[in-house]
Amino acid sequence: MTAQTTVPTGNDLLAEINRLRTERNAIILAHYYQTPDIQDIADFVGDSLQLSQMAAETDADVIAFCGVKFMADTAKILSPDKTVILPDMDAGCSLEDSCPPEKFKAFREAHPDHIALTYINCSTEVKALSDVIVTSSSAETILQKIPRDQKIIFGPDRHLGGYLSRKFDREMLLWPGVCIVHEAFSETELLKLKEKHPDAPIAAHPECPPTIVDHADYVGSTSGILKFAGEFEGDTLIVATEPHIIHQMEKALPNKNFIGAPGADGNCSCNICPYMALNTMEKLYTALRDLEPQIMIEEELRLAAKKSLDAMLEMASDTVGKGDLA
Repeated sequence: MTAQTTVPTGNDLLAEINRLRTERNAIILAHYYQTPDIQDIADFVGDSLQLSQMAAETDADVIAFCGVKFMADTAKILSPDKTVILPDMDAGCSLEDSCPPEKFKAFREAHPDHIALTYINCSTEVKALSDVIVTSSSAETILQKIPRDQKIIFGPDRHLGGYLSRKFDREMLLWPGVCIVHEAFSETELLKLKEKHPDAPIAAHPECPPTIVDHADYVGSTSGILKFAGEFEGDTLIVATEPHIIHQMEKALPNKNFIGAPGADGNCSCNICPYMALNTMEKLYTALRDLEPQIMIEEELRLAAKKSLDAMLEMASDTVGKGDLA
């Protein structure tokens, strides 16, 4: 690593990031849950798989992924010849943490007649142990293509799996993982908010528990929620997902009012993803400067993980081709 330690501030920081972006032939990707300053400097803002696919189609040598580690891993799986950096390697995910590869492997071996339909919010190792990866927007399409007599393991998000199970009347073995952000929403506080805004629809991510999803007028991925924000009638929308997505809504739809769904304390503070928050503009600068921390994946593991991603892309081509990804 370089011995440089000084990090610029203010406009100088922006200028240095832009200089390094050009010098490194890098693109900056930002997930919708990143802070507005990172979203505004990014080349692409979007959902995790969508961003990885966009990056793969560019001629960039370096991908600076402002998101969490499994997202940067996915970018490396799809772009093995590019250098992929993550501003903070500790930017993890509670869903990934809930599903250790060795335990998932044992669970699969205990149910050999089941296929593993696995949410993309998991480690590269778990992807390699899976049959088909799904996103929150492609899961419905893929599930409907699987014969009803085929037994299914769904992990690691039990709320997304439960939502799909209820909607399509499909019994599945659910891994008991949850997203700590979406788990934090309060039904009691949501209903209080709804009383104040009775005409405002509720848009919820399917990672939310049933107590939230059951009150929603729209349930879908982050990209789907953004699309709904532009289409719903009225001027106020209650948003039950990580609140930084509201930045994109306000930029695109300044005449509408967007309210983040509350947590148990009556506000949205507990619903900010602590992992996403680890990435900062300063860390983005040093990552571009030093090309570290860098994502490295052994080739055999990468190919095994890519197989389950390819299965998703083939089965959900009518969905993912529209760019509505998670």
